[in-house]
Amino acid sequence: MSAAEVASAPSRVRPVAAWARLLASELRLIFGRRRNQVGLATLFGLVVLVGIALKVSSLRHPGSTGGDLMSAVAGNGLFLGFAGLSIEMALFLPLAVSVLAGDAIAGEANQGTLRYLLLAPVSRVRLLVMKATSLAIGALTGAFVVAAGGLLTGIVLFGARPLTTLSGTSIGIADGLWRLALAVLYLAAGLTALAMIGLFISTLTEQPIAATVATAMVGTLLWILDAVPQLDWLHPWLLVDRWPAFIDLLRDPVFTDRLVAGLWVDAAYAAAFFALAWLRFLRADITS
Repeated sequence: MSAAEVASAPSRVRPVAAWARLLASELRLIFGRRRNQVGLATLFGLVVLVGIALKVSSLRHPGSTGGDLMSAVAGNGLFLGFAGLSIEMALFLPLAVSVLAGDAIAGEANQGTLRYLLLAPVSRVRLLVMKATSLAIGALTGAFVVAAGGLLTGIVLFGARPLTTLSGTSIGIADGLWRLALAVLYLAAGLTALAMIGLFISTLTEQPIAATVATAMVGTLLWILDAVPQLDWLHPWLLVDRWPAFIDLLRDPVFTDRLVAGLWVDAAYAAAFFALAWLRFLRADITS
């Protein structure tokens, strides 16, 4: 290696290390906060309570059935992972993401640390990218905790065996676990898009509570609009419309049309609102 190459090597390594350190700092901030730890425990605990309730119901009323997915849980605990995602995707997971997104920029500004971060020096673009990346990891973690809680609870209470798909065919346990992992990734993509909406809102205020509430309200409004039959022309454009499509992973063969369309919508929302957050953050007068 020439002297010029030796001299240039640290300059190539240092930016990567700096990005890694900043991301690690963001993740410590997210997962080190007590309220976020309590939030993850709540996500886990809710699906455990659902599993216990289903177990008690199956003992008290053997042979009774509810919805397709819920009734399937009593026959195979692996289904509880999917059921947990289905139950928590409309309220609890979006609320958890809203808390993280509200803290992203507004929380730093409120605590007076945003200005010092940018004086470190850390460019605004780098900081915003790391905030977005940490929010995506947080969204993935939330979905994973719900699925893992459902999976563990389901196996303990109902056992694990080959799954009977919604199409009536049977697939192995390994295939079922793989499909559950895909469901987690799919729902995490939608939650990440919601987090980008929250990131943009977080650049508009120095009050994290206001950003959190606004993001949660946006998520709730989207679900309400998606439930109004008279707005069926609008539904394909709503972020949450295809979130339940992860259930198509339980068909054989897998129905991919709604899944692919949902990912495109997620990507469009995420890109649009990250761009808005970037424009706002670059022009913002950081005074705190």
